[in-house]
Amino acid sequence: MSDSSKRFKRKLRGTVVSDKADKTIVVRVQRRFNHPIYSKFVNKTKKYHAHDEQNQAKVGDLVTIIESRPHSKTKKWELFSSK
Repeated sequence: MSDSSKRFKRKLRGTVVSDKADKTIVVRVQRRFNHPIYSKFVNKTKKYHAHDEQNQAKVGDLVTIIESRPHSKTKKWELFSSK
């Protein structure tokens, strides 16, 4: 077994909000959690730049991204699967 296959990679699911750049997509990931003081559910969103080698993801697609090596200054994720 190689060292890279043993390593755990984080997975995130989100929606593609931009595919204008070549081989890059911007994915909006939303997480929902209970606020510690107000005991209300809160939605937080964060955008991630991900590497898309075949330019297969389009705006509005639900995709899964995984952690990878740094492809550029902002791209540290890559496309794992799209629906």
